[in-house]
Amino acid sequence: MASQFITAQQLTADLARLGVAGGDVVMVHAACSRVGPVMGGPDAIITALRDAVGPDGTLMAYLDWEADWEDFKDEHGRIPDALRPHVLPFDPARTRAARQNGALPEFLRTTPGARRSGNPGASVTALGPKADWLTADHPLNYGYGPGTPLARLVETSGKVLMLGAPRDTMTLLHHAEHLARLPGKRVVRVEVPFATAQGTVWRMIEEFDTSHPCVTALPKDFIDRIVTDYLATGAGRQGQVGQAPSVLVEAADIVPFAVAWMERAAG
Repeated sequence: MASQFITAQQLTADLARLGVAGGDVVMVHAACSRVGPVMGGPDAIITALRDAVGPDGTLMAYLDWEADWEDFKDEHGRIPDALRPHVLPFDPARTRAARQNGALPEFLRTTPGARRSGNPGASVTALGPKADWLTADHPLNYGYGPGTPLARLVETSGKVLMLGAPRDTMTLLHHAEHLARLPGKRVVRVEVPFATAQGTVWRMIEEFDTSHPCVTALPKDFIDRIVTDYLATGAGRQGQVGQAPSVLVEAADIVPFAVAWMERAAG
């Protein structure tokens, strides 16, 4: 019966073979079900990741949040007055990750010692020695650009691990999308409620549209195509972690590749 399960120790060994090493800063996207029947579930996957990066390493994951009320915003990004009292405000300590990102981000966010950045839609969680630095002072406007956790992941020579996750979920490439010189980028503005000691405070936030390619010249599947083309050059690492086909890339290498790819595609 025990042989039917995958252990955290097995996952740690697989991660090491893929190239995750002690001291690494790793942003992870995971499809936990694809990893297989892991003894201990997402908590065991986090244990394996923490063991792979060691005490000097840091894990990071993209959270976002549930903001379905944004569907009711008007052309100026304002939320109707009748709806506002019923919208739960963003609280970095309590607001859960968007469900569409899978189980792992919320499990990591609620692991003792984890930190969370303060931009609702672009928020990340981090755990490890660099967690405070990665998540601090996350700009509310343009939360994927300079000065953000994604920019710091590049700065610290971090890695991105796609643990069975679809390639088009690599959030780091929204940072490249921000940096790329693409004429006519779509900008979205929306009011967001924040929890404060004085009650809910609404603030207008501005961002390039990350729900679609920010310019029409980019194909809808541009992130998947960028990752695929990047791996085709021989860069990055591919392998199996548990039962999940996985990819590991260097953040500081794939971002300029992605910027150049987008600028060619949109040119």
